[in-house]
Amino acid sequence: MAAWLGRVSLGDAWYNMYSRLLRTKPVGSMAHSSDDLTELAEGSAVGLAKVLTTVDLVSLGVGSCVGTGMYVVAGLVAKAMAGPGVILSFIIAAVASILSGVCYAEFGVRVPKTTGSAYTYSYVTVGEFVAFFIGWNLILEYLIGTAAGASALSNMFDSLANHSISDFMITHLGTVRGLGKGEDTYLDVLALVIALVVTAVIALGVRNTVGFNNVLNVVNLVVWVFMIIAGLFFISSSNWEGGKFLPYGWSGVMQGAATCFYAFIGFDIIATTGEEAKNPNTSIPYAITVSLVTCLTAYVSVSVILTLMVPYNLIDGSAPLMEMFAVHGFMWGKYTVAVGSIAGLTVSLLGSLFPMPRVIYAMARDGLLFRFLSHVTALTHTPTVACVVSGSLAAVLALLVSLRDLIEMMSIGTLLAYTLVSVCVLLLRYQPDEQTDTHQFDSEVQDMDSLKHEDAKDDQILTENDGSSSYHTGRTEGEGDDSDFHTGHASLLKRLLGGHYYTLRLRLGMPDVSVRPTPATGRIVTRCTLSLFFMSFLLWSTIIFGVEQGTGAGAVISGLMATMMAGSLGKLLIMIIQQPESTRSLPYMAPCVPFVPAAAILVNSYLMLKLSPLTWARFTIWCLIGLLIYICYGVWHSTLELNAREQQAHASSYQRYDDHLDDTFSPGDDLYPQEQDERPYQGYQQRKEGPERSQQQMQTFQNSLTCLGRKQLDFFTSASATFWTRSEMCLRT
Repeated sequence: MAAWLGRVSLGDAWYNMYSRLLRTKPVGSMAHSSDDLTELAEGSAVGLAKVLTTVDLVSLGVGSCVGTGMYVVAGLVAKAMAGPGVILSFIIAAVASILSGVCYAEFGVRVPKTTGSAYTYSYVTVGEFVAFFIGWNLILEYLIGTAAGASALSNMFDSLANHSISDFMITHLGTVRGLGKGEDTYLDVLALVIALVVTAVIALGVRNTVGFNNVLNVVNLVVWVFMIIAGLFFISSSNWEGGKFLPYGWSGVMQGAATCFYAFIGFDIIATTGEEAKNPNTSIPYAITVSLVTCLTAYVSVSVILTLMVPYNLIDGSAPLMEMFAVHGFMWGKYTVAVGSIAGLTVSLLGSLFPMPRVIYAMARDGLLFRFLSHVTALTHTPTVACVVSGSLAAVLALLVSLRDLIEMMSIGTLLAYTLVSVCVLLLRYQPDEQTDTHQFDSEVQDMDSLKHEDAKDDQILTENDGSSSYHTGRTEGEGDDSDFHTGHASLLKRLLGGHYYTLRLRLGMPDVSVRPTPATGRIVTRCTLSLFFMSFLLWSTIIFGVEQGTGAGAVISGLMATMMAGSLGKLLIMIIQQPESTRSLPYMAPCVPFVPAAAILVNSYLMLKLSPLTWARFTIWCLIGLLIYICYGVWHSTLELNAREQQAHASSYQRYDDHLDDTFSPGDDLYPQEQDERPYQGYQQRKEGPERSQQQMQTFQNSLTCLGRKQLDFFTSASATFWTRSEMCLRT
């Protein structure tokens, strides 16, 4: 008996912890919340102004991506990882970014009236623990991005000074060993100063406005065109010949792609500006696509010119684009590129530092981080404490850690955060709608009816053209109603497959469009998605460390295991397809679900495993620190936890409402005392007024119970209605 009680208490404790980890923030709390303090103009009491056009959003995305990515990452990857194959690395990283970008865009439009971050979206839709983990990784992303931007600016100034700054620091301050990959690293005091200055600027309320961002992007564009045209006069095809294009093989290309992913992380800024965009439903997806394509074009073109002008092993790692002109004696070109470097790196630095205190502020306001970090200065309307703390940490990292290590650390945090976003999108698409508005439901029914008529017409056309009516004639009503694999109108797919469309649907076991998801189907998708997430890492680990690096029988066994796991992944996708999808319509929805989120999970997990073991060690330490903070502080001081405790304490303060009632009542008892029947008859008027007085007394009785909970009130309402109805019947008889 004692053992059974122990199991029960342990199960209750586990259920309570499970409920805490998966509790979500109410959507209603997001409307005009205190998060807007950092966005509102002084004296404004309304929400954010819708002033951003599509061009502004594209400028924000390009400015956040191109800076460090074009002026630093291309040279680092080409020199140490991929050689001229850095071109392929950028293309692979761009594909992964596009897959994650469409999922991020849908994740953003699911939650209205947010100032914008994946942390906020996941807190409202998925749960507290996932939100904390994503927010903690976003802090790492912005923290490393700020340190990397400061370090890149320091390297650029050092290159302009012919490396006299670094020589001075090494001579007078010495070097530090072990912070990088075993090499000596000097104390970059200039990067420390740059990070602190930018932190002071942000804390004082001077923000990176859209106009300033556009001006710097114009400078970037002019310098980019100049580099391409001027570089054509110094290129040499011999730098690609004789196996020099892939000196490190495809493994180096994939490792470079994992690092190049850092160069595409700016699109999340676009997805967080929905409340400020004039037409977010079309501007955000379009701006994400255009900015990613623009950045890819810039990176590929610059990488081509760089690797054709300078042999990959002679590329300067600190300021590659400036030094490629200096190698050929074209100093005027070097200083022109320096102007673009200052503009691009400044935008990237401000773009990384500005959202970081905002994420910290949002998490601290929700109680997941220490509350003092949510303090907002009334003078500047900025979270000053969060700015100072985050900027100081970034400055220390810029002082101690080399630029290459910073970029790799940032890539792994970003990859994991975007992978979790893809997982969340896949989960939410197949969960039942908890709250459905009646008008919305009616419109959805009308839409399904119209789809049925359209599908019937398409079926008739396909039957007449193809003559394959075996499936159509035997199909019951509604079986042909669906959208193309849960992604939208199926007309294009129907035209491509013809009469085989419904055969494919039948063989895959896809549900009818009228079928709605249930909690049971939602749990099936949850289990399949989590299995897909973990199995993707296991699959790529087997391929990378077993097949690529293995030999002989070990490689063969690893290949067979990888084949079996790939088949299991396909089976999981089929199981997800067979579940009904939510009929909720969003302004923007990621296409080809579940294939696009699944592809994003697979690509991102592969790129993460291609990063160095030291990067994983640092990232693990960061995650353990965050987990310790959440377990020891966040889970107990969360706003949702405090509200739940307050409600529990408030409910326990009530006394039982039936303590004073007599429970000896039986159906055979009289409703009135015997002496009431002995009173003289007072006529029909008295009987007529009786029910009116009864209703008044019943209303008074109900009002006296307003202090009780809803369940108690409903109970007494039903009981009192029965009581007064029986009394009325007795009076009439």
